[in-house]
Amino acid sequence: MSEWLRLISDVDAIREQRRPVDSATLREASVIVEDIRRNGEEALRRHSERLGDLEPGETLVATRRDLDGALAGLDEHRRQLLDRAAQQIRAFAEAQRGAIDNIDVGVPGGRAGHSWIPVRTAGAYAPGGRYPLPSSVLMTVIPARVAGVERVWVASPKPTRLTMGAAALAGADGLLKVGGAQAIAALSFGILSPPCDMVVGPGNRWVTAAKKLLFGEIGIDGLAGPSEIVVIAEASADPRLVAADLLAQAEHDVDALPILITTSSSLRENVELQITRQLQDLATADVAAVALGNGFCTIVDDLEQAATLSERIAPEHLALHVSNPEALAGELRSYGSLFVGETSAEVAPRCLRTMGSDPTMFFPPEGEPGFSPGSL
Repeated sequence: MSEWLRLISDVDAIREQRRPVDSATLREASVIVEDIRRNGEEALRRHSERLGDLEPGETLVATRRDLDGALAGLDEHRRQLLDRAAQQIRAFAEAQRGAIDNIDVGVPGGRAGHSWIPVRTAGAYAPGGRYPLPSSVLMTVIPARVAGVERVWVASPKPTRLTMGAAALAGADGLLKVGGAQAIAALSFGILSPPCDMVVGPGNRWVTAAKKLLFGEIGIDGLAGPSEIVVIAEASADPRLVAADLLAQAEHDVDALPILITTSSSLRENVELQITRQLQDLATADVAAVALGNGFCTIVDDLEQAATLSERIAPEHLALHVSNPEALAGELRSYGSLFVGETSAEVAPRCLRTMGSDPTMFFPPEGEPGFSPGSL
């Protein structure tokens, strides 16, 4: 039997925590950021062409007119999907906005309070490359507009028509056709866009490194490392769904981290068999197979121990394949998003999230959910 997920102890599982960004990437990103700070558009173009985001001579900017044209060119099915997702995301953002009130109270000698004051300009990063995410455009630009941000610009490498259409529908003012550290630097310094007060959105480790380097000059949403999932499963779980959950996360990125915590060694064996079978039909098997090498499995005595370990890991995504998931969910609080029960398997949310079932894009990974908000 192939062993896709290493079998390690619960103690070793805690030691597997990874930093969102390593020192080597920080150094590389720093060179790019400082070059763009000094040399502006010329450096932005040079790095974008060098890294394959941009063809020589290609325009760096998609104007609002370009975005509107992309939206108008979408087929009816894709347009309906974007409309439905945008409606759901906007409704949630408006509910969030309505839950925060200005406060003005009397205190000895005067008054004290707080007021809702949106930033003037925001930048929204959307991943491109192998798997572009128009959903991330909707989930960052729409909340910014609902919050009252005056100007919103998107950055995304090699944007597809769907990504550009999503930017138009969400209300973006324009789009920079660049990615990585150079995109975050461009948004921050106002290279071909207004300088942004805040930059948000998920990205690779160079995006995260640039955010870390520029935090203080701009606001950021957080330092997102590679995507990860913890699946807690007991003996009664369906190994096909457990395997599908793990693979749905593994196919995100070669740096993704799939983790299985189970009370059953036999379930682990069946999950391994299912992973082997499902990989044969998975179009992204080459990516998923590499990511599975990052992952691991821990066998615990009971669900209480599983919950304790999950709380220590504090994963980005947490899926519960147990007979009473609601009861176990009540014991958990350190996660970015929680999928309760087999019918909420990550294979479904992966698709649904692209349609906007989750209210926001950023789920804090790699331990950060222990002190950051999540989604249920």
